[in-house]
Amino acid sequence: MHVLYSFPDGVGRPGIGTTAYNQVREVAAYVDRVTLYCTSLHRELPSNVRVVQTLAVAGRRIPHRVLGIERSYRYHDARVARALRRLDDVDVVHCWPRATLKTCAEARRLGIPCFREVPNTHTAHAYEVVARERSSLGLEPAAGHSHTFDAKALEREEKEYKVADALLVPSEYALKTFVDRGVPEEKLVLHRFGYDERTFFVNGSSPDPSRPFTAIFVGRCEPRKGLHHALRAWLDSGAAEHGRFVVCGAMEPDYERVLEPLLAHPSIELHGFVSDPAKLMRESDVFVFPSLEEGSALVTYEAQACGCVLVVSEATGARCRDGVDGLVHAPGDVAALTEHLRLLSRDADTLRRLRAASIEASAGLSWHEAGRELAGIYSARS
Repeated sequence: MHVLYSFPDGVGRPGIGTTAYNQVREVAAYVDRVTLYCTSLHRELPSNVRVVQTLAVAGRRIPHRVLGIERSYRYHDARVARALRRLDDVDVVHCWPRATLKTCAEARRLGIPCFREVPNTHTAHAYEVVARERSSLGLEPAAGHSHTFDAKALEREEKEYKVADALLVPSEYALKTFVDRGVPEEKLVLHRFGYDERTFFVNGSSPDPSRPFTAIFVGRCEPRKGLHHALRAWLDSGAAEHGRFVVCGAMEPDYERVLEPLLAHPSIELHGFVSDPAKLMRESDVFVFPSLEEGSALVTYEAQACGCVLVVSEATGARCRDGVDGLVHAPGDVAALTEHLRLLSRDADTLRRLRAASIEASAGLSWHEAGRELAGIYSARS
């Protein structure tokens, strides 16, 4: 099988660039070859991956801002579509948002299945949820934010949803948001993300019994991620009386002002952005992530691999089962989240049981396993 993978940003950079890198690296182990079109490459890939950098001249990267962000994406899309006309042995095309329309249209003309990555919920759903949450906190829409309503962006997204043969959706929760918006279920393909086993792992020993009960939050500190719910539940659960809550992530200034009364509690530790959170995860008991809207948060895979019990909302797209290997609440249900933190901070036996089950389940959630599953999806649809 020959896969053409199109990613209109830097592969291997933080965020979605890391997701794309791991997908390409791991799926390459299960297919004959991959042709990767990206704007730049920042990490080494296997020998059966041919790389074409669309925003590079004589080996030097051209920043998106030189052409303009939107023009850069359109240029990348056009380059890939033209290349597809010349290649006569591509079996599957895998596109990412903002560079899909021309490539998928050309793939359809050639009779090649075209998958479109959907890293989040339906964009209209995301806009509505974020607007509602910011309003509830007395915050104005964040200008230029990816989750602030943009009619032009929504129109483009919906066109991309239509032109692709299949949408790769990373969680049941995200999938439902597409069904609710009228997207045919047969067009939606559930897949998943993963974690890097070289970085995220359990240190092999039981948690230090002398340390206080420790919760951790890792993510951008903005209303969408629900940190305000986590802090409220932490304080109301009583866990703050004897435990630590480690908060890692860049803080949105307006949001921080809203959170100031909660952040002032001495049990809460602010670490800011942390480039390598694995060590802090291994030193924590639970990972708290009450997102209001997500596709499937990578940090939930990573925290689980480090031995944290997940205490998360359904919207995180986490791969855990409520009461079996984690605790799950409905988005915005602070009362349920409070009870979950109260239970785990006071019941050591339940914490140990969930931790053991979580570690066992995480063995099948690596990027390597995700790559195998994605290659199987390609094969089934080609």
